[in-house]
Amino acid sequence: MKGLHGLIFAYDKYPALRELAEHRSPASVPFGGRYRIIDFMLSNLVNAGVFDVGVILHGNYQSLLDHLGSGKDWDLSRIHGGLRLLPPFGTVQHRDDSTFRGKMDALYGVRSYLENIRQDHVVMTDSDLIINIPLQQVYEAHMASGADITCVCTAAPGGAVEESTYFELDQDGWITDTIFGIRTPRQYRSLDIFILSKQLLLDVVEECGGHDHYSFRNAVLQNMAGQLKIRAYVWEGYSAQIRSLAEYYDRSMELLDPAIRRELFPKDRPIYTKELNVSSTYVDPDGGCTNSLVADGCTVEGTVENSILFRGVSVAKGAHVKDCILMQNASVGRESVLHHIIADKNVKVAERRTLIGHAKYPMAIAKNSEI
Repeated sequence: MKGLHGLIFAYDKYPALRELAEHRSPASVPFGGRYRIIDFMLSNLVNAGVFDVGVILHGNYQSLLDHLGSGKDWDLSRIHGGLRLLPPFGTVQHRDDSTFRGKMDALYGVRSYLENIRQDHVVMTDSDLIINIPLQQVYEAHMASGADITCVCTAAPGGAVEESTYFELDQDGWITDTIFGIRTPRQYRSLDIFILSKQLLLDVVEECGGHDHYSFRNAVLQNMAGQLKIRAYVWEGYSAQIRSLAEYYDRSMELLDPAIRRELFPKDRPIYTKELNVSSTYVDPDGGCTNSLVADGCTVEGTVENSILFRGVSVAKGAHVKDCILMQNASVGRESVLHHIIADKNVKVAERRTLIGHAKYPMAIAKNSEI
């Protein structure tokens, strides 16, 4: 899509992700057996023909840099355009730190990049969204409506209400009010995907930067609502924003539902990720693996039920893994029992250990831990 440029915000920090985000940004948290969370929005952009994408970074971004590389796995390694990683800048000179306070703060810090965008329109999105949405249809609806800004939203519940943004719409789909920080959900929950023209984006960045306004939803969606035509695009398919450990666990377990997998991974809109050459998975006939997602390179000699195993996971004989998420190269020793556990990369569980969490409060084990 030659008329659209992608901007992904990968700078947010979510303390509620706890151990999963201690050594990485939320965008690079592993998900679904072989992906990172940012893979979904990157793939949505590429599937819509958007091949110029800027990723605005913040803290703990080394893992994200390692994952994205040059962008070649998403066909974004190009001489002109392609993937551009935008490091954190000191965005406001009169402040003594470079911490981003909101989207407008981050955009003000990369305004020279924005000025050189070749396309007429920009799609801005957060990096914590699990979704497979035909963005070309959203763009076409935006152009046909004559809106200044199109905001993608959903009527489906989800996420922490107080941390979500909600829209109220009139009968024609125009946004009449933007609300956040409330305790009771309103009509439609924002998915934090926005389409607007490059010129409008530059104008609001300049306006907000000059008045030290840093919040897009407050400074633009609320304060400029009387000046701008803001329209909603209501998405009726699956979507999930990953901002807490409980959300990560619940949304991961939903992938065991074949209907959700079919919706997230249709053949005509694939989800791309960094390719790794690993061997095939071995499952011992004397063990067993039921209702689970198992990536390549695993060795399963024990019993695995209702779980997600990333690349290189090993489960020794006599071990029992149930309702768990084991990330890359995690290992479970003989006769150990794991229920409702999230084990990060390279976690080693010794023989005859018993670790039991709960579906409502899973136990997370930090990267490189030995139990």
